[in-house]
Amino acid sequence: MKDGLIRYVQLFTAFFKIGLFTFGGGMSMLPMLQKELVESKQWLTEEEILNYFAIGQCTPGIIAVNVATFCGYKRAGISGAIAATIGIVCPSWIVITIIAGSIAQFSEIAWIQRAMKGVYIAVAALLTRAVFTFGKKIVTDSVTALIALAAFFAMTVWNISGIFIVLASGIVGFCAQIIKIKKKAAGTAPKELLQDGKTDEEAHE
Repeated sequence: MKDGLIRYVQLFTAFFKIGLFTFGGGMSMLPMLQKELVESKQWLTEEEILNYFAIGQCTPGIIAVNVATFCGYKRAGISGAIAATIGIVCPSWIVITIIAGSIAQFSEIAWIQRAMKGVYIAVAALLTRAVFTFGKKIVTDSVTALIALAAFFAMTVWNISGIFIVLASGIVGFCAQIIKIKKKAAGTAPKELLQDGKTDEEAHE
């Protein structure tokens, strides 16, 4: 019981920290999630957090909240999912509640505007680092490179929704993997028919 409670508290505090020090939400939370959950806590692998982000992109709701729910569920079931989700949304709820009455005046303060510009630059730098960190592990051949390039142009040039890009990339990746497996099977089949590494002529003799 005590160990379970400690696990819930750890989930809540970890995601509370992420929610408190991340600005912009969504994709801007990826660097903080990667740093905290993969590098520091080692609760997730880089592959898992990317999978959660992909699923979160395709499901309703905020991506970071979905990731928190997935991670919490993996760590401690439904109760862990609830603790992690509450943890990541609490900072925003507290801050918005405090400034809701004077949000217009708050956003017009000059020093706050300058501070937020600096924050946005830092977020962009963190995102760039995350892209290169994950990209080196994911883009490993010509197929993954082509998918990454096509997805980039689909978002930046044609402004296609991320949902459709994720779904299309998944389908292309699945088909490419099936083709790769079939080619590999076809290439190894003749060798399996020969015994002890003999050539066709030796096998006939």
